[in-house]
Amino acid sequence: MKGILFSPSSNLNCFSKTQTNKTPQSIQTLNQITYPFFSHRNQNQPLLSFSMDSTKNAQTPITQQPPLVVVGSANADIYVEIDRLPKEGETISAKNGRTLAGGKGANQATCGAKLSYPTYFIGRVGDDAHGKLITEALESGGVRSEYLKSLGGGVPTGHAVVMLQSDGQNSIIIVGGANMSCWPEKLSDEDLDVVMKAGIVLLQREIPDSVNIQVAKAARSAGVTVIMDAGGMDAPIPQELLNFVDIFSPNESELGRLTGMPTESFEQISQAAAKCHKMGVKQVLVKLGAKGSALFVEGEEPIKQSIIPAAEVLDTTGAGDTFTASFAVALVEGKSKEECLRFAAAAASLCVQVMGAIPSMPDRKSVLNLLQYV
Repeated sequence: MKGILFSPSSNLNCFSKTQTNKTPQSIQTLNQITYPFFSHRNQNQPLLSFSMDSTKNAQTPITQQPPLVVVGSANADIYVEIDRLPKEGETISAKNGRTLAGGKGANQATCGAKLSYPTYFIGRVGDDAHGKLITEALESGGVRSEYLKSLGGGVPTGHAVVMLQSDGQNSIIIVGGANMSCWPEKLSDEDLDVVMKAGIVLLQREIPDSVNIQVAKAARSAGVTVIMDAGGMDAPIPQELLNFVDIFSPNESELGRLTGMPTESFEQISQAAAKCHKMGVKQVLVKLGAKGSALFVEGEEPIKQSIIPAAEVLDTTGAGDTFTASFAVALVEGKSKEECLRFAAAAASLCVQVMGAIPSMPDRKSVLNLLQYV
């Protein structure tokens, strides 16, 4: 997958607009389960949240384990289906086109929620049709969206043009919009509070590094594990951010760009991961596409995971986000590293069989059913 990121002018007039007329969405009831956490886990009191099922019309408060908190981007993905990429100066016709909710942050949040783990999303959208599309998609997926801000002042929702080829591979051009502008210089106490009460925090690089640094610092201060997906802007990652990341998750091309090292063979990937260790990240989770994935923990042997073949590959958009979020859910539930990799591989296999990013996120039952047969 190739991606290009564009950011809008910073001279936009930004202000938050309170979202009204929200209809509570039905989400799967979450049972209270005791999960083992890392030894450095914070012992904060669990957040108060709500559970609904189809037989009840009122929200019932329940006490649940510290949630997955995703801080990141929300995009409207504008799909164009093509046989091949156009050459320079060439105009070609698309076979089809549609607009679906996406963005790495929104994708990962929806994945966590659809896997029946309590998930909050902190992000920004514009007060426009694309913003409403994303908000509705998040809420219908079960994501807690009270930390999603809708911005007025003509700020557009971030969007991406996804050029989807017939073999399921894609190239993407991203317009940052609200994702890259109008974040406050200092995040609110409310945003940082939910971060500090998380089980795991997930970050990506489709929002400003300054926001990620604030979030990662707050999480580390509370003993919360931070997973950083390397996808997004093609620029060096600030060392100040890496200092507060527990698990760094690039794909092989991102790993190569960020380390300046070749990543064509597994030995080369291992050497590049070792460089990440020297940069302060103790665990590197590398997504290898058709070659599977590998987890490199400093001082330990790499753990490899093959792909779980899909019956048919329709769209690889969102597969990496599904993998990372599924790994995070399995990890916060106390599964072993090997089990986390296998769970994530199964979720990614189901994801690529459905068109779109958010629409393709699998539910827990589907993932567990697949794992019974592989």
